[in-house]
Formats: sequence, structure tokens, C-alpha cells
Amino acid sequence: MCHVIAPLGEARGGIDTGVQVTVERADAGVSLVLQQAFFADIASRYPGWEPANSQSVVLSELVPPDGIWLVAYRDRDAIGCGGLQRFDAETGEVRRIFLDKSERGRGTGRRLLGELEEHARRLGYKRIRLTTGDGQPEALRMFQSAGYQEIPPFTDGVFTRHWMEKSLS
Repeated sequence: MCHVIAPLGEARGGIDTGVQVTVERADAGVSLVLQQAFFADIASRYPGWEPANSQSVVLSELVPPDGIWLVAYRDRDAIGCGGLQRFDAETGEVRRIFLDKSERGRGTGRRLLGELEEHARRLGYKRIRLTTGDGQPEALRMFQSAGYQEIPPFTDGVFTRHWMEKSLS
């Protein structure tokens, strides 16, 4: 069962609102297809990376009351996904945010990130964290333009080069 959280609309302020974002299960259906696309994209950017390196994400943690899993659709096509899980009592962590290549540069990623931030606020988090690597320059630019700041490392990811955080207050 999915729950629609964002209706279709017109683009505002560089954020594509022509997508529908739904809360779904991270461990079933289109969510697994999107995660496989995420894994393939990451593997193409980081030679030597294997999906087994990403098993720190426990899909059961991407659910309420501490987390959420979102899928973005354009018309009826699944075009992106992302999750939020508890890092600590005051901090949520964005996980596996992904967009189909055809959606990049259209504001869809910013829209999905904004929805994850809004859910983090609703869950009572005061800040949100994420990681990325140098092989994802478009993601790094998006995170920076969305107000994320570099912080000291909080994970030991082999390909992670940027640990970032944003205050939600």
C-alpha cells in the first residue's frame, strides 16, 4: 500500500512539482527495482564498488516511526527514490537517494530531498545527514545548494568523501 504525500503541480522556485511522491515499502516492488538501478549507477561511478558494500542500510529501518521510504513518479513511471533512517535521537540520515538519468537537472532531486527533509521534521529530527562521493558531482552540487554543510566523517565508507549535515530548525 502506498500513500500519496505530494500532488502533481507546477514547478516553483526551481523545484519540479510535476511529480508525485509516495510513501512505500523499501523492501518490495518498484522500490527494489529502483534500488537495483541505484546500485548499478554507483557501481558505474566507483570501480570496485560492490552492492555488498552498501549493506549498512537495513531496509526495516526505513519505516516509521523512525524512518521513511519515498518513491517519486512522473505520470505512472517510477523515476526516483530515497529513504530516511534514524542516526540518533535528534538526527535523521538520508539513504539511497536516486533519480533516473532522464530526471536529473529538472529539479526532481531537489523535490525528493525536500520531501525527505519534511518527513525528518515530522519525525522530530533537528538535523539531517547524508554522505556522497566525488563520483557523484551533480548530487554534491544539489546537496550544497540545498544548504548541506561538510562535517567530520561519521561513517567509514570506502568511497565516501563528503559527510554533510543540515539543520532542520
